[in-house]
Amino acid sequence: MGGVSPRLEDLPLRDDLRGMTPYGAPQAPLPVALNVNENTHPVPEAVADDILDAVAQALHEVNRYPDREFTHLREGFADYLGHGLSREQIWAGNGSNEVLQHLLQAFAGPGRTVFGFGPTYSMYPLLARGTGAGWVAGHRAHDFTLDADSAAEQVAAARPDVVLLCSPNNPTGTPLPLDIVEAVYDATDGIVIVDEAYWEFAPRDERSALTLLPGRERLAVSRTMSKAFAFAGARVGYLAADPALVDALRLVRLPYHLSAITQAAASAALRHADTMLAAVDDIVAQRDRISATLSALGYRPYESWTNFVLFTDVADPAATWRALYDRGVLIRDIGLAHSLRVTAGTEDETSAFLDALASLDSAS
Repeated sequence: MGGVSPRLEDLPLRDDLRGMTPYGAPQAPLPVALNVNENTHPVPEAVADDILDAVAQALHEVNRYPDREFTHLREGFADYLGHGLSREQIWAGNGSNEVLQHLLQAFAGPGRTVFGFGPTYSMYPLLARGTGAGWVAGHRAHDFTLDADSAAEQVAAARPDVVLLCSPNNPTGTPLPLDIVEAVYDATDGIVIVDEAYWEFAPRDERSALTLLPGRERLAVSRTMSKAFAFAGARVGYLAADPALVDALRLVRLPYHLSAITQAAASAALRHADTMLAAVDDIVAQRDRISATLSALGYRPYESWTNFVLFTDVADPAATWRALYDRGVLIRDIGLAHSLRVTAGTEDETSAFLDALASLDSAS
């Protein structure tokens, strides 16, 4: 066979994919990994045991295809979300990225556009382009906030087929008031998706976009089990929407896209929702501790309703990132000028990050 192996650019790749790079964050076996917004608290042992029992039971019928409509799991998500939702209003996939991909496959695609306010989740443009749609980025204020009038004006001018609103926003942690969602919805005839991947870390007295669903058949609210549920490795995301919108997603999903193992594991985890979410308060406390200490060290943290903190006034982000890496702490350089992002971990992990960062300041 022999010969020279072909390069990517030598293959007949779609023209709109040429020059693109895949999504990904650095992976390194460091003692403290706080770079991808995982919940670093392990699944409680009693819950893990119940999940294992559920998976073991599912294995007895793994020779058969799983429930294509994942009915039991959808009922579990409806019960967890509340707000009078029924299973007909629920959809799920292998992580919220697949759920978002289903939405774009159904409502975006070639010749259509997807709109979001940058900077925002870096997968949005990749998902748009991966489904053949164009990506249009709106702008935020200097502190990454939005106001309803500006947001509506930008959406009306762009006339997108799909709008993606990250609430709270990644990578900035910025809250998204519901009046912005309402204004954006009224400014477009397209689909509006509110991505609430980090919602469980928001103040508990705040209203979710789930409260806006009645009477808004073009609105979808997506969630994930990766963050608050400490279930990132299981890859389970879901959404709530009008039943007609959910029906549209059946047109693009692959057959039996949620395995029996995934359905069993997620359903078992949902049965222990209170236990699984018990670490949220501790994560929020560590997030706020990070923000307070960063301020004391002379950095400027942005307001965050998530499990991470974006901070600026970093003289040389690349050098700071590398120095922390050399001290066994992995955080994220997301490419924003003079800024870095860190996940709130356990108390020990948070201390390790803050001590390492303080040691850099002392050395300088």
